[in-house]
Amino acid sequence: MLYPLKFQPVYKDYIWGGNNLLKLNKKLIYPITAESWEISANKDGMSVISNGDLSGSTLENIFKWYPKELCGNNNMQQFPLLIKLIDACSALSVQVHPNDIYAFENENGALGKNEMWYIIDARPDAKLVYGLKKGITKEEFTKAVHENDIESTLNYVNVKKGDWLNIPAGLVHAIGEGIIIMEVQQNSNTTYRVYDYDRIGADGMKRPLHIDKALDVINFNETEMQINKAVNFKGTHYLVYNKYFAVELVNAQGLYSCDTLNSSFHTYTVLEGSIDVEGVSAGLGESVLIPACMEEYSMKGTFRAIKSFVPDITRRFVC
Repeated sequence: MLYPLKFQPVYKDYIWGGNNLLKLNKKLIYPITAESWEISANKDGMSVISNGDLSGSTLENIFKWYPKELCGNNNMQQFPLLIKLIDACSALSVQVHPNDIYAFENENGALGKNEMWYIIDARPDAKLVYGLKKGITKEEFTKAVHENDIESTLNYVNVKKGDWLNIPAGLVHAIGEGIIIMEVQQNSNTTYRVYDYDRIGADGMKRPLHIDKALDVINFNETEMQINKAVNFKGTHYLVYNKYFAVELVNAQGLYSCDTLNSSFHTYTVLEGSIDVEGVSAGLGESVLIPACMEEYSMKGTFRAIKSFVPDITRRFVC
């Protein structure tokens, strides 16, 4: 029988990182740390269980051994989500991600990458790239690429602590400097860079761009801005709710009860306080996964956490 699972963080030392994840009690192993992959079954950063009888096993193997117990009765072909903490000490590249169809056909059967950001902290003047300026066409954007004038096409928005943004596949985006983010995304590491400020990577070379693929997948149609727009689904307020993931901000004091309905795992990443579920505790900056097979469960503590799962829109989660 599975139980609440915790994981060893997987740290990434990308050049734009810093040491701000120390604020989330992360035990950093690099002088510059950009990301902590909290829950991942991706080959580029595999989570290893850190508690209980399954300690030392990878999340990928747990999925292979116990697919229904872990993910519920929804016939998932792989563990579907990747949970990250991100320290953008410097600005990230301007990039875009493919959808499932394009990724499957062009990236060896990989998933696409829809994601969302929750702003954990941000300096007073923090901003990020969220899409293109209104009316920018593919022809205008392509011209800007060739003239090294991409920044003139980008839509910049200011952000602050507590904001959240939905980042669908096809949306041009970039995290600006001075921002700490929690990211919930599909289990994919496919990124197409379109602009990187002419930075030099660790190998002494400019980091590669992926212009042709980016132009294939960018959505140039005007879409609704999805910043701080909660979704009310069957009585529950979600930050984001789509077929890829549902994300909820949970504030609890004392006791918080929920039910997976054996339809999906639930993940929690603690932003404040601490939680205890079935004797497994998680504090600031830690994440815990509740397997679908646990169904009804209760969490004790005073905490603020980001909860995520893969929704079955035909059913109602009891929380």
